[in-house]
Amino acid sequence: MSTREEHIRSILQRLPESPGSYQYFDEHGTVIYVGKAKNLKRRVSSYFNREHDSRKTAILVSKIHDIHYTVVKTEAEALLLENQLIKQFQPRYNVLLKDGKSYPSIAVTKEYLPRIFKTRHIDRKGAIYFGPYSHIPTINGLLELFKNLYPIRRCHQPMSKEGVETGKYKLCLEYHMKNCLGPCVGYQSHEEYMDYINASIRILKGDTAALRKEMLAQMQELAAEMKFEEAQVIKRRYELITAHQEKSQIITSTGHNIDVFSIDNDERIAYINYLHVVEGAINQAFTFEYKKKLDESKEELLVRGIMDMRDRWGSEAKEIVLPFPVELPLNDVEITIPMRGDKRQLLALSELNVKQYKIDRLKQQDKLNPEQKAVRLMKEIQDHLKLPSLPIQIECFDNSNISGTDAVAGCVVFKKCKPSKADYRKYNIKTVEGPDDYASMQEVVRRRYSRMMEEGTPLPDLIITDGGAGQMSVVRAVVEGELGLQIPIAGLAKDDHHRTHELLYGNPPMTVALKPDSALFRLLTQIQDEVHRYAITFHRDKRSKSQLRSELDTIPGVGPKTKQALLKAFKSVKRIKEASEEELSKVAGEAKAKAIRNYFAQRNSSSANNELNK
Repeated sequence: MSTREEHIRSILQRLPESPGSYQYFDEHGTVIYVGKAKNLKRRVSSYFNREHDSRKTAILVSKIHDIHYTVVKTEAEALLLENQLIKQFQPRYNVLLKDGKSYPSIAVTKEYLPRIFKTRHIDRKGAIYFGPYSHIPTINGLLELFKNLYPIRRCHQPMSKEGVETGKYKLCLEYHMKNCLGPCVGYQSHEEYMDYINASIRILKGDTAALRKEMLAQMQELAAEMKFEEAQVIKRRYELITAHQEKSQIITSTGHNIDVFSIDNDERIAYINYLHVVEGAINQAFTFEYKKKLDESKEELLVRGIMDMRDRWGSEAKEIVLPFPVELPLNDVEITIPMRGDKRQLLALSELNVKQYKIDRLKQQDKLNPEQKAVRLMKEIQDHLKLPSLPIQIECFDNSNISGTDAVAGCVVFKKCKPSKADYRKYNIKTVEGPDDYASMQEVVRRRYSRMMEEGTPLPDLIITDGGAGQMSVVRAVVEGELGLQIPIAGLAKDDHHRTHELLYGNPPMTVALKPDSALFRLLTQIQDEVHRYAITFHRDKRSKSQLRSELDTIPGVGPKTKQALLKAFKSVKRIKEASEEELSKVAGEAKAKAIRNYFAQRNSSSANNELNK
């Protein structure tokens, strides 16, 4: 046993069976993971007493050289401590809130004469912040509202009480434009200026209902005192705030504050949406990301998101609306999982936002890195079908015939999820008579992969048949039974409306669950539509050529040039049949015109005799 293993085993033996937080250290003494546990001994020991399905967890365990732990009284305290330590150490294997620097916030400075402005730089010591705002028009609308409501200074110069009292500052252009009342030189009292700032902060916090109520009372009081001009100023501000509130989306008649969270995720990233509702209106809406480090569950990620968001924005809402129950270390907070009503609509709005954010992020990533999209789709196929490797080359087959005549097949090739048209192949069915799709499919597959084996051409990573379990079975009989190849085989079945319906895989074939609106389902639909288009176009071309050949190419003395000249002159075979010998001779000459007329006369006579014999 190595020194590392002995050290860890000794720690495991003395771990208490109590709630607490534990920290894993690497060989350099760096914290690489922080966790919480209801029972420290049981939880930490589980990392070392079994094989891990997750490769990431196995890698984490291999890097652990030391373990520290802190005992607390309850699991709730353990979660709070874990949250604090993660922020402190930023461990490599913990999920971390993605930095919101790309989104602006509204800053209210902590100066003697505070300023309000938009910023992407966060300095908690110098200002209080509201946001970040992912919807830029929202933040611009708020700043425009403050501009119209209150003449708050817009200059960038830091101002102190001493500077104002000693006459250090001078009036600027903003004062002369009536955008500022000159608090820097004492023209406006500090008390009145701070009233404007505090009113703006109340609006940012969503406390507009109470603010409007106070304004209404103030208006009535001023009117009673015959101070109509001052009442008119208050009225204008009241109307501006009312208009702003009406633009906010009113969700529920509930009077108290509510936090709403929803989550969506994929293999690498969890997306969490947060809505803060004040007095029935959305006051804050933000979607953020966690990059998964281990095999974290949705519940764990959602709890982490709730703790981070409430801490970031200082939310004290006593009710949290969630899509499913979780254990939170928060006292006097009610968790609601709504099934109907206003709160269910509120949750649905949050879920809509998180799904749209996820779609937008994926589109953005795909636009910046198309190769990444292809790899993601191939990885999805690999995971859904549990393939041994990425399906870099996918081949799909389809047959086309009418009652067995002019039977053909097509093979389309997709490389890295893109059609590789240079590798498409057409096949005339040679050994099958009559409408036998299974035998036709076997012939084509046999011919294609026998030749690829002979030529040493790279074989596909996945074969898809345009059909269900039957097609998959006959293709497997050739690929595995006759040729001895181990190539995964899937099938795409269509519904009654001839639309891609489901993906089948396995032996016996089973339906693979796919979301119809997913990028993977759209890719499979594209593959199926492409192979169908390719096969049926080839069949139509062949049938068209066959019809022309049967009518003109069998006439003695009529060659390709004569046929081309006749079609150019008469436009169709039907008109050639109806043309007189004189009309035909002008294009093909007298001898060929006579031969053409005799040929069609004999065909008509034979058809008439056949009808009589019936």
